[in-house]
Amino acid sequence: MRFLDPDHPFFARPVIRWLTTLLPLGWAGVEFIGGSPGWGILFAAAGAYAGYMLLIVGPSDR
Repeated sequence: MRFLDPDHPFFARPVIRWLTTLLPLGWAGVEFIGGSPGWGILFAAAGAYAGYMLLIVGPSDR
C-alpha cells in the first residue's frame, strides 16, 4: 500500500486528481505570501508528490 494510491477509486476522475495536486500547491503560495516558509515548503512538497503520483505515474490499467 502506497502513501497516495493512484489506483484508489476516489482518484478515478481526472478533476479529483488535479484538485488533489493544485490545492496544496495553491495553499503553499498562500503560506509563502503570509510569511510562513516552513509551511509553504511542506505544502509545496505535498502538492509536488501528489502531482507526481496522480498525474505522472497515474492509475495503472488493470
